Amino acid sequence: MSTIEIRTLDNGPLLVSGAVTLSDPDGGAFATEQDTIALCRCGHSANKPFCDGAHKSNDFADSCRSHG
Repeated sequence: MSTIEIRTLDNGPLLVSGAVTLSDPDGGAFATEQDTIALCRCGHSANKPFCDGAHKSNDFADSCRSHG
């Protein structure tokens, strides 16, 4: 079994690394052939659910830290 990692980037997307399947609400799979994918957190991407860098021009600001 491979390890899957999800990492938050300050003021940016979620980076998902590892063998994952990303599905829509109907069960259709998105093409995710890369080893790492970036998922939008700001809501401004024109390529949702993937990040297209729109957070940079929309002043998205968020810095998640673990509490553990």
